[in-house]
Amino acid sequence: MRKILRVLVVFFIVFGSLLAVLAYNYYGKVFSSNVEVKNGKEYLYISKDANFENVIDSLKVNGFIKNIDEFIWVAKLKNYHKKVKGGKYLLKDGMTNNSLVNMLRSGKQVPVKVTFNNIRTKEDLAKKISKQIEASYDEILGLLNNKDFITELGFKKETVLCLFLPNTYEFYWSTDAKQFILRMNDEYKKFWNETRTKKAKEVNLTPIEVSILASIVQAEQGRFNDEKPTIAGLYINRLTQGIALQSDPTLVYAAGDFSIKRVLNVHKEINSPYNTYMYAGLTPGPINLPEISSIDAVLNYEKHDYLFMCAKDDFSGYHYFAKTASQHNVYAQRYHAALNGQKIYK
Repeated sequence: MRKILRVLVVFFIVFGSLLAVLAYNYYGKVFSSNVEVKNGKEYLYISKDANFENVIDSLKVNGFIKNIDEFIWVAKLKNYHKKVKGGKYLLKDGMTNNSLVNMLRSGKQVPVKVTFNNIRTKEDLAKKISKQIEASYDEILGLLNNKDFITELGFKKETVLCLFLPNTYEFYWSTDAKQFILRMNDEYKKFWNETRTKKAKEVNLTPIEVSILASIVQAEQGRFNDEKPTIAGLYINRLTQGIALQSDPTLVYAAGDFSIKRVLNVHKEINSPYNTYMYAGLTPGPINLPEISSIDAVLNYEKHDYLFMCAKDDFSGYHYFAKTASQHNVYAQRYHAALNGQKIYK
């Protein structure tokens, strides 16, 4: 009987020891530190089409994991290998396999700040956005040129840039092209509230037409916001009186050469609907992506009798304004002389 008891005691001791070892190994794999990153944090990018093997490869290549086998074991234990979710994930030095897998499995990614400004074309916008979220250049540009898609939003191919308001927005990195544009459509609707819509009607312009005019105002004055309402008032005077806008930046846009520093008479001969010397009224679409300050400058334009403007000959970035052509010509001659003095001929 004693021998049996001894055997049982030995058995339970050995069995208990094995359980303790297994529990320790289990605990170690799940809860011990296994993430090693520089500067305390790094970001792991997982494509929306990625599988578990892609995640493992990324962790290996970037050297984020000390023991990849332990990570795989925990990931499969928690069934993450079947639930990979794309996104941008924040890795902190010293994270455990358990916390890492829980974060990846839940799709708890960090938001990214998406900023865009200084945009002239749809291609510019697609390029800038594709560098900040997962959506590709081709995907974004494809939707911006998709007639059916943009018509549903109330725009044309020529006017779709009016949808985008330069600012900084929060997105998830995994945002696709359609999600991005639809979010911008929501922001557009919020921006064009009852107050702004009412002001647009008072100017006898639609919100899209306001943005088009704002793009011209911005092209004329991209440095000093305080002068924008004066310029806006000048162009509204011309529109109201049926006078061609005669805006030099529209000629630059029509030429498609944004390196032009001096507009010449030859540019006025370009047969383009964006040539506001040749064609009266607004251009078919914006010549850049106008900032909010430019849009509000149009909605809150300065009331005056100016019909002409010319850059100041001191190259300060400000303009001379005139009510008559004769007065304008005096300013223009000064500016042309200043350009010649700087040897700026084209």
